[in-house]
Amino acid sequence: MAPRSIWNGTITFGLVAVPVKLYTATESRTIHFHLVHARDGARIENRRICSKEDTEVPFKQVVKGYEVSEGKFVVLEPDEVKAAAGDRGKVVHLTDFVEAAAIDPVFFEKTYYAGSAAAKDAYRLLHEALRRTGRAGIGRFTFHDREYLVAVRALDDVIALHTLRFHDEVVDAGELEAGSPGKKPSEREVKMARSLVDSLHRRFKPDEYADTYRQAVLDLLKRKAAGEEIDLAAQEEPGHGDDLLAALKASVGARG
Repeated sequence: MAPRSIWNGTITFGLVAVPVKLYTATESRTIHFHLVHARDGARIENRRICSKEDTEVPFKQVVKGYEVSEGKFVVLEPDEVKAAAGDRGKVVHLTDFVEAAAIDPVFFEKTYYAGSAAAKDAYRLLHEALRRTGRAGIGRFTFHDREYLVAVRALDDVIALHTLRFHDEVVDAGELEAGSPGKKPSEREVKMARSLVDSLHRRFKPDEYADTYRQAVLDLLKRKAAGEEIDLAAQEEPGHGDDLLAALKASVGARG
């Protein structure tokens, strides 16, 4: 079944308007487990209980509230939340264009495909301008009651829209309690490490990397469902030798 669009709107740059439909570009294949009762295997239910009346609340009576003070909540109606977004709920205004390669991957959050909804000439124009310049348009839009900073760039034959983290959402590496780095490596160690990296260099082909852990868990579930006893093998930790040069030499030697 063809994927359905999750948002219809317009990307603008200058006075040019590009109607688009947004599609999710990725999907999670994570294995999801349910909570069950260990004694009888029955599924655990999550119930909505009113803390004041101590009764179960039907879903249609549940609304979202913001706590302004202890125990006091302000509830906004869906139309009121939409009004707060202004035109950003339907329009992505590209205000700046930056080198796409200059955006550090730590800022990327989620990727969407922006397909052409109409005005295909305008869509093609924006795509070509982004592709030929190697730039990404930076803008904002509101989606699911949240404002996103976005980067719009050419990706193959479509336009990709990446939601970005705001700068204050990225943890400063300097604040980590990771300890101080070791001594500066010698030139010989650096050259040997580079030789190892060069020997492992290849063109990145995403389809060559499968989720082996997910498949192992699925196989385990299948075997256990069939009544097989599972033998838990001990996990071995990799060794941490102090002789870096010897480890590098052995690694490069193993690569021929």
